[in-house]
Amino acid sequence: MSARPGLVVVGSVALDSVETSYGRRRMELGGAAVYFSLASRHFAAPRLIGVVGSDFPSKHINMLRRQRVDLEGLQSLPGKSFHWAGRYSPDGNTAHTLETRLGVFAEFRPEVPAAYRRVPALFLANIDPDLQLRVLNQMPRALVGGDTMNFWIESKRSVLDRVLRRLDLLFVNEHEARQLTGEHSLMAASRGLLKLGPKVAVVKKGEHGSMIRASNGRADDILFCPPYPVTDVRDPTGAGDSFAGAFMGYLAARIRRPGRLSPESLSRACAYGSVVASFTVQSFGVKGLLSMRSSDIQLRLAGLKRLVRLSS
Repeated sequence: MSARPGLVVVGSVALDSVETSYGRRRMELGGAAVYFSLASRHFAAPRLIGVVGSDFPSKHINMLRRQRVDLEGLQSLPGKSFHWAGRYSPDGNTAHTLETRLGVFAEFRPEVPAAYRRVPALFLANIDPDLQLRVLNQMPRALVGGDTMNFWIESKRSVLDRVLRRLDLLFVNEHEARQLTGEHSLMAASRGLLKLGPKVAVVKKGEHGSMIRASNGRADDILFCPPYPVTDVRDPTGAGDSFAGAFMGYLAARIRRPGRLSPESLSRACAYGSVVASFTVQSFGVKGLLSMRSSDIQLRLAGLKRLVRLSS
């Protein structure tokens, strides 16, 4: 790998079947760790920890390697790869799950390769909190971002709370923020997330952008980040993971200690997240991320600055 700062991601590698108002795709490459890695690669050197089955196409493995994703942490087990099938509402805001087949993902026990353990940044994608904790114990000194979902909040809250206390950044959507805190007001919920342990709470609001709440030791900083405007949202799958990938990739390239997460760095990380996610939703699967160049990212970032008068 290159001399770029490393960024470890632990999460799903999947084959997705998706239906939107723009069409259908079957058994496309997907999974949180894949979207995250492809989004972050323009900022940092992604190192992926996940699992695939014996049915996983070798073309996807070859493509990820060509895109400079380190796959030493990717396990291959006999059986079927994780598969998710879903249908989106016409506005793209609601996903209806049609099928979830865990396959070998049900047997996943993440192991951090020795070469990964000194990497300065880690992202725990949406997986069982027990597995997130397992990885945290293997990388205790990293800058850590994490994600979760309603299923784990409901079924494994005690373990999840242990994970939350060790996160530097938590990425959740509005519903998850309210579910975790019991607060209806998003302002109150975002502050409540900080009380659970993370130093920074990033609340994703879909087409309405995101909100950041960060503790600076004396008070809370509140930042709002708009989305980059996209006319045709063809496939929202992976948008949140792409957002987190660019966000964490930017921080990994510039931040070495959690205490140095300034409002300025968080604001720029969020802007990059919005821009990169905009490429994801314009195509099915990971195609938008694969066609995206660093110059394209900078061009859209300049456009976002003009829209919100974001200072350099």
